[in-house]
Amino acid sequence: MSSAPGAKSGGAWDAYRRAGVDIDAGERAVELMRGSVAATRRPEVIGGLGGFASAMALPAGMRDPILVSSTDGVGTKTAIAMALGRYDGVGHDLVAMCADDLVCAGAEPLFFLDYIAVGRVVPERVAAMVASIADGCGLAGCSLIGGETAEHPGLMEPDEFDMAGFCVGVVERDRLLDGTAARAGDALIGIASSGLHSNGFSVVRRIVAEEDLPFGEGYAELVGRILGPATVPEPETLPLTLGEVLLTPTLIYSRAILSLRRRLDEAGSELRGAAHITGGGLPGNVPRVLPEGLGARLHPGIWPMPSVMRLIGALGGLSEAELRSTFNGGLGMVCVVPAGGVGVALSSLAEDGLTAWQVGEVVAIDAPGARYSES
Repeated sequence: MSSAPGAKSGGAWDAYRRAGVDIDAGERAVELMRGSVAATRRPEVIGGLGGFASAMALPAGMRDPILVSSTDGVGTKTAIAMALGRYDGVGHDLVAMCADDLVCAGAEPLFFLDYIAVGRVVPERVAAMVASIADGCGLAGCSLIGGETAEHPGLMEPDEFDMAGFCVGVVERDRLLDGTAARAGDALIGIASSGLHSNGFSVVRRIVAEEDLPFGEGYAELVGRILGPATVPEPETLPLTLGEVLLTPTLIYSRAILSLRRRLDEAGSELRGAAHITGGGLPGNVPRVLPEGLGARLHPGIWPMPSVMRLIGALGGLSEAELRSTFNGGLGMVCVVPAGGVGVALSSLAEDGLTAWQVGEVVAIDAPGARYSES
């Protein structure tokens, strides 16, 4: 990982300083993040922090390895983090957006690289962002092996930031999940989300602005005021403010999905597909892991809609069906398993601390428009 470009001598150093680039702060940020990065080191990592590029070997013992890659950002959720001055959770969102895409192909995440752009390098702030990314990498089981912190004075306001990430994983060729394995009658297992995750925040921010809702308002009080006293928020949200609930980090499912696949194999069953529920919600993502001629039928009454989505829906005039297509609808991941594997799947996910339900089934269809349905 490097800080802003430049050399620490001569006119270039002074020229960067006059242009608003603080190279000293960039180098200080790199020093502060070293410990966080080192904590994610897998045995396959070659070399250390500070080179021009990063190197990593493939895990030993693989027969026919396939590399799988994914890149993404956090989106406009960063605007809420900036408004609250909170930089200690967005890294989870960044890692989740990439690592949880990889595992949908059956891949184990190996390494991650980040790119952080800031209007002004504040070493402690940048280090907090990187520490959050590193923590997310630890949850995903991958190494944070490199990245870039770029200072953009004049292009971004001093307190503005944005981040993007890139993750690479590996899977045996004959274990690649490619969307062809599902069969009619298979079960759909939905895994609970931790809330909004990192999608739909342009809608959230518009509604919050239009309603002039303060981020510091107590969340439980707001839910009671908007949804009525009969609506009881999730216990973990009771002491939080609205802003804190909106910044709840995205769950990282990759390790649990890999464990789920292993336990299904051991039970004589299999994982036939996994859909990461991001932009486009359930209708836009579940059909992506099904072959032509098959569709997903979900039963929304089986699992709860998170209160934060119901709150946004009430304020914005969105139906529950619209919430399931705008946000994740309460499911962060949907897995396809044979009907006989449901019990193993649910117990495996519970063992890894995740709440899950059989939320639907794979059905035969005769028209493309029927790829997703609800009942």
